[in-house]
Amino acid sequence: MSVLVLGLSHKTAPLEVRERFALGNEEADAAVGELARLPGIEEACILSTCNRVEFLVRTELEASPEARILDFLEHRSLPIEEAQPFFYRYSDREAVQHLFRVAASLDSMVVGEPQILGQVKEAYQRAKRAGSIHGPLDLLLTSSFRIAKRIRQETGIGQMAVSISYVAVELAKKIFGDLDGLSILIIGAGKMSEATARHLKASGGNELHVVNRTFKRAEELARRFNGKAAPYEQLFELLAQADIVISSTGAPGYILNKEAALRLNAARRNRPIFFVDIAVPRDIDPEINTIDDMFVYDVDDLQQVADANLKHRRKEAQLAEAIVEEEVDAIMRKLKSVEVAPTIVSLNQSLEGIRVAELERFRSRLGALTPAQEQALEGLTKGLINKIAHQPIIELKQMADHPEGARFVEFVRRAFKLHHRPKNND
Repeated sequence: MSVLVLGLSHKTAPLEVRERFALGNEEADAAVGELARLPGIEEACILSTCNRVEFLVRTELEASPEARILDFLEHRSLPIEEAQPFFYRYSDREAVQHLFRVAASLDSMVVGEPQILGQVKEAYQRAKRAGSIHGPLDLLLTSSFRIAKRIRQETGIGQMAVSISYVAVELAKKIFGDLDGLSILIIGAGKMSEATARHLKASGGNELHVVNRTFKRAEELARRFNGKAAPYEQLFELLAQADIVISSTGAPGYILNKEAALRLNAARRNRPIFFVDIAVPRDIDPEINTIDDMFVYDVDDLQQVADANLKHRRKEAQLAEAIVEEEVDAIMRKLKSVEVAPTIVSLNQSLEGIRVAELERFRSRLGALTPAQEQALEGLTKGLINKIAHQPIIELKQMADHPEGARFVEFVRRAFKLHHRPKNND
């Protein structure tokens, strides 16, 4: 048995290459079934996300499953020749290790992000529906889910925000504790403001206003969040009511200086206010931070927190890598046992078939036998078969963990003319 991963990811291939190979849900549904039906491929699973496309297959006798996959892709009119330098290939132990690392988000663009596990689970369900996994790959994929969960529980890899928009949410929680019912004001209509507002609103800020010098753009952004647009002239009035302010305008200087902030603080009666200043150049005067109950964070502040958090995640990732290594060792031992067991069963069945056939062939020469003689004959022939099978079975079990174990299993199957298990395409 051999396991292979052939893929492209954000680490090896540019977006323009990855997007040529990306598969939508319906395409992937059809492709995984087609891949598993190719000669020599016993099981298959396809993982396709915005950052990676991977083909995971299991073979029994196939000498080059990679060639099968590449031919399959070429027949789907994909640019194999130009993409060849970007493919990575992992087989057997390395393939298992890679699968576990992917599911645990150790190979993700953002280490510790949770989305990839859900995407691996979707790929697994797709393969199950197509009937393309039914044996060792099923064990590997379900094990990857368990290992990813274990890593989340035993390390801090998923803790601490590493994107600027999420950092803003975490800082807001530190200031206000609970974000439920808080009012959010967006000044400007930039993409970063939109992303930050989305995370804040999802965390509890349910009242949202948008102010922009171009009122139409304010209306468009407010509509996406089921919020309210307001003319720029109402800025001070809205600042007096807001709890969290996200500012991202193209103004050449501060839109709120310290003097104006002091008047604002008086109007707010010292209620806390949190400014997320994503503009470059900055919209909010950093001196406002010296005013009690006013908190200002700009892009550099947020990035420093994000970088520190990412450093923490990477440290936790080292612990996660150790867990992966431990789990890979355990699953490889299990796979080898799983691989040996069918051969032992086939050997016993084959020898038993020979025994029964030979008894039937000589039955007429033996004449009528008493029940005691029948029992003695059964015992004698079964004993002979057990003695013949004993040493090969002992060797098979002992070779399960040996580096040459797979070759020995194949030798036994050939020596005793044992048939390989039929492919299950149900």
